This record gives sequence, C-alpha cells and structure tokens, in this order.
Amino acid sequence: MNQNKMISEVVGELLGEDAVTIVMYLKGKEQVSEFEVARVMKTDIHLARAMLYKLYENNLATFERKKDRVKGWYVTFWDFFPDNIPYIYKKLQSKKLESLRERLMRETDNEFYMCTNACTRMDFDKAAEFNFKCPECGCLMNPMDNKRTIEFINEKIQDLQKEMASAPG
Repeated sequence: MNQNKMISEVVGELLGEDAVTIVMYLKGKEQVSEFEVARVMKTDIHLARAMLYKLYENNLATFERKKDRVKGWYVTFWDFFPDNIPYIYKKLQSKKLESLRERLMRETDNEFYMCTNACTRMDFDKAAEFNFKCPECGCLMNPMDNKRTIEFINEKIQDLQKEMASAPG
C-alpha cells in the first residue's frame, strides 16, 4: 500500500474526509498557518482549528504558536507528523480484525431467525421473546441459513490478515 493511500485511509477513518484534505495539504510543507489551512479548506477558522487540534490529539500533527507583532494575536503554525501513520494503521486494522472475529463467533454460536419480508434478523433467544413473530410486520420468523455470512466473514478476516502482514511498520 502506498503512503498516500495509507495516510488517507487512517486519517479518513479517524477524523473524516475534511481531515484528509488538511493532511494532504500539510504534507510536505512546514509551518503552515491555521489561517492558510482555513482558506484552502474554504471554511471558518474555528472549524479548521478544531480539525487541526483533532489531528494533534491523534499524534498526526504538531504546532507552534507565535505572536503576531503587528496585531498582537497568537497565530498557530502546523506541521503534519506522518511517523505515526503505520502504527495507527496497524492498530485500526487490529480493531477491525478483532471485531470480525467477534462477529464470526456470534454467527457460528447462534441460530438466527428472519421473517419472510426480511424486516429484522435476530438470534434464537430474541426471536423466542417475540414468539417467533416479526415485531415489524407480524409474520412468522423462520430459521436462517447463515453459512454464506460465515464464509464472507472468514474471507474478510483472511484478506485483512494478508493486508496487515504486507503493511509497513
């Protein structure tokens, strides 16, 4: 995976697409004013500043405050800090993998029921609480074959493991 793709994926997952725009602008530059970031994003300075601080909180940006000699205000200058991207990427992938494994366990350990209209899907205990009648439409709930779901989750786990093994860091 190339560096820009990994940066986009990590920042996008943590903070959203606006943060990706900021990071890609900051990348390769030094000491970028928060006012310049707001101008480039075409947004209010407060929103830009909030996003920059979120990047800082996630160890993806550093800043330095300097006093404007003319106006007497403090201006913050920002730098993108890409060194943590591989570590954060692996951490996010590990969380996804753990979540998939938990879901796989739920799928294999439970019997699921669904009505003919596919309104809702629930495990045996929950379906029994509703007397095997759909709470949405009132139709009878039938056992559901979840073999394809289990196969899909297993494939996702394998893909994620391969991706993690090939990722730098």
